[in-house]
Amino acid sequence: MEFKWLEDFLSLCETHSFSRAAEQRGVTQSAFSRRIRALESWMGAELVSRDSFPVTLTPEGRSFRETAEEAVRMIDARRAEFRHQKDSGPVIALVALHSLTVTFLPHWLTRLREVLGPVATRVKPENYDRCLEALTEGGYDFFLTFHHDAVPTPLDARAYPHLVVGHDALVAVARPNRPALWATEGEALPLLQYSRGSFLGLMAAIAQAQPGAPRVYVAHTNEASMAEAMKSMAVEGHGICWLPRRMVAPELADGRLIVVGPELPLELRLYRNAARGRGLTNRVWQAASQLSADYAKME
Repeated sequence: MEFKWLEDFLSLCETHSFSRAAEQRGVTQSAFSRRIRALESWMGAELVSRDSFPVTLTPEGRSFRETAEEAVRMIDARRAEFRHQKDSGPVIALVALHSLTVTFLPHWLTRLREVLGPVATRVKPENYDRCLEALTEGGYDFFLTFHHDAVPTPLDARAYPHLVVGHDALVAVARPNRPALWATEGEALPLLQYSRGSFLGLMAAIAQAQPGAPRVYVAHTNEASMAEAMKSMAVEGHGICWLPRRMVAPELADGRLIVVGPELPLELRLYRNAARGRGLTNRVWQAASQLSADYAKME
């Protein structure tokens, strides 16, 4: 299968015309038709109906269109990335949890550049599972995440060593002075809950099970599990929420939020894909090790 066949197919999807699509692709109509036939033969299904004008997609064609669009988008993005790297030089490729790209990463990169000097970076904020996938399969050098011993990280320590680069804590926070909009359910408090299976949701469940944690009932579930969105709900007084202390530090300082339960200590870990051993990656790891050692001395 040739990549240009996917682009041909998508052009036909847009124009609904073999002649206009062939013109758009810069080939004769007969050559264009042969390429669409070749794609259909390779796929083992007819993708377009030739019995009508304008051309329509078959059910298989409609299903395949989304796959073709995603494949072309991903390949184009990676090609642009490689060309950018060639023009700008080596780049640190790092994937991190969304919340850490807001709270910890900016200052950590500042300190890293103080040690290394100017260095280009590429950061991908993602949820935990996609971060793991990006580190192990997606061409990223480093992964920045929270860690608690009750939620083991499924990475082989030899292939993916780690450094402890900082600490944080998950804290139950709420707007002070119980708002009138809170529905009462005995003495329990309304909980703003992460989606089932989310990484912060697992951490929050561990924190909620600690002695001294407030009694709660689920008042709201955020299916996207974005900590920033959960914080906004807490600030508005919709309930209590377990959030990283670094994220809510300004709100705690000015009194918009208060802590209403015991903290759950967390490590901030930087994992490395040891298979990616180019020079810049090794220099970053050495600098991160130095910063980690300096941090440990300060504790």
